[in-house]
Amino acid sequence: MLEHLKEARQKVAGARQTIRALEDNKALVVYVARDAEEKVLSPVLTLCKQGDVPVHFIESMEQLGKACNIKVGAAVAAITEE
Repeated sequence: MLEHLKEARQKVAGARQTIRALEDNKALVVYVARDAEEKVLSPVLTLCKQGDVPVHFIESMEQLGKACNIKVGAAVAAITEE
């Protein structure tokens, strides 16, 4: 599942960028870390549901950050172009 994210041509990491991608109808798939705070995840999950965007749950923020090639954990990420 993370391979798809790693190989995506364009992706965004973090709540702000993911929310922006969802609002602009650019997010194709969203990845959510299970250990992220609910207050961060809630608006993202709401937008995913409204826009019928698939959500994949990842075990940790650390794993999600690594898949996005960043040195810190990521609560959420989205593929914007495959």
